[in-house]
Amino acid sequence: MRRVACIVGARHRERRAARGFMNLAYKGKASRMSTRFLSLTCLLALGALLLAPSASVAQLDQTAAWASHVSNEYRVVPNVTYHVANGFDNRVDLYLPRNASGPAPVLMYIHGGGWVGGSKEGNVLRLLPWLEKGWAVVNVQYRLGRISRAPAAVEDCLCALHWVKSNAEQYGFDTSRIVLTGNSAGGHLALTTGMVPGSAGLDLECQPKNELGVAAIINWYGITDVGDLLQGENEKSYAVRWMGSLPNRLDVARRVSPLSYVRDGLPPVLSIHGDADGVVPYQHAIRLHEELSSAGVDNELHTVPGGGHGGFSRDETIAIFESIQAFLGKHGLGDMPAPTQGQQ
Repeated sequence: MRRVACIVGARHRERRAARGFMNLAYKGKASRMSTRFLSLTCLLALGALLLAPSASVAQLDQTAAWASHVSNEYRVVPNVTYHVANGFDNRVDLYLPRNASGPAPVLMYIHGGGWVGGSKEGNVLRLLPWLEKGWAVVNVQYRLGRISRAPAAVEDCLCALHWVKSNAEQYGFDTSRIVLTGNSAGGHLALTTGMVPGSAGLDLECQPKNELGVAAIINWYGITDVGDLLQGENEKSYAVRWMGSLPNRLDVARRVSPLSYVRDGLPPVLSIHGDADGVVPYQHAIRLHEELSSAGVDNELHTVPGGGHGGFSRDETIAIFESIQAFLGKHGLGDMPAPTQGQQ
């Protein structure tokens, strides 16, 4: 009996082992089939992803789409001489819309650098929001302090405006819609270009043929009282260098200061200034705003709380351009687009 029981037990164990092996074989086959199925599914999904249009892969956002095509929408005419002084060729770069239906509004941009540094080429990115809008842009070079002391830069920018008006037909400029703008010393020069009357005699070198006059001025943290920067607590080395050793430097400073020309009938002015600016005192913007208001000139002051000398954050820059948009719309000059990322 024991022998029979052992034989029966052995055969039972063999059958159980065989069933276990078959189960393992089945599971292995099923696993291989599942793997093949998953691989096929992944390949089909990848193919669908590559073939189907995808918003994240195939489409550009509005700004990127504009940037990719802007070279077809504008022609650039670089280094056009608008005036020669002291043997130096003053030049402008022109950005002209190709498909304008008529004369285009004009932004005349003047770079900063304390009248002793900077260049038009180094500020091209500041022009992008205006190009996106479809405006013509005139990017101005002028004599720096190492070439000619004050008031040369003021004279040059007045001559640049005369040149724009005299050549409006050739380049498709709308002379009734010229906006002046600039930052720092360029803000100062935008103000003087739009505020200095012919009686001041600062444009005699360019043999004026037309009355000056612009639609608006956008002043980015510009100097409004040059004499304030030549001595005392607000003395700045860049202003001292621009005047050099001129014996009548305080008289020249008054002659080139926007505050000297505040009067009724000026174009509207928007000033943008940080109240923590250590390069151009915020008080310059406040004084200009108060005196323009007293004279009945339409003007606004956009203060950047805690803002320094430019370099504003993205949110601060967007808020500034919203103010610019509202300012232009108020004065019949159309809307202004939001800035490209990084515009400051």
